[in-house]
Amino acid sequence: MRTDLVSEPGAAARPNEDFVGVGLPASGQGGCVVVLDGVTPPAGGTGCLHSVPWFTARLGGALTELTVSRRDLTLPELLGRAVRRTAEAHVGTCDLSHPRTPQATVVLTRWSADTVEYLVLSDSALLLQGPDGTVTAVLDDRLDRLPPSALATDALVDATLRNKEGGFFTAAADPSVAARAVTGAVPRREVRALAALTDGATRWTEKFHQGDWTALFDTVVKAGARSLVERVRELETADREERTFLGRSKTHDDATVAYVEL
Repeated sequence: MRTDLVSEPGAAARPNEDFVGVGLPASGQGGCVVVLDGVTPPAGGTGCLHSVPWFTARLGGALTELTVSRRDLTLPELLGRAVRRTAEAHVGTCDLSHPRTPQATVVLTRWSADTVEYLVLSDSALLLQGPDGTVTAVLDDRLDRLPPSALATDALVDATLRNKEGGFFTAAADPSVAARAVTGAVPRREVRALAALTDGATRWTEKFHQGDWTALFDTVVKAGARSLVERVRELETADREERTFLGRSKTHDDATVAYVEL
């Protein structure tokens, strides 16, 4: 098995809110990848004493440990337990009912000798490459399907859409959100390699339209995960003033890529 990981903050002066982890059990059988994209809150507070990186480190660490050690649990069960464990770490000091309590998107995949399982929650992406080179994107597209008018302000999103029926879901403090994730499984023989990416990296395809998912995957395979992030940074910098490509709230976003050859 070969892995290639990169996680880079959008700005040197700001902590990286992403998390990436690879777990390989001592038995040598199977493994997992965890990628989280912490949600940057707007000004005005979150009801929490802790930062987004504090949250993603704990949620990501719990997910990695549980996914390796508890193979008897499904991926939604693992996510629910990790969310609960993380919430218990700060429920005594923070208002976890606040709509902007620290939260994150999730990509979780686990493989054994026979099966590749996956879970995707919100707008990070999982790409699966088959033996013939075909790339399949596993996406939670609920946020993309919302009309722009519904996303006009942070206050409107928080009041009507964030972690609400008819809107979109992220991993925050409610373990039941795990049941909202996109999940599935495929035979391991049908997956040659996979890549998990936060939306700071998928901008190459989704915002800048430099190529489809297959082209993005090929870029990671041939040039490396860091090369993909560097290409995104070049495109962001060139478009810094124009903001030609809509839907970019930040010039540079945290970008994470985890590539695994099974």
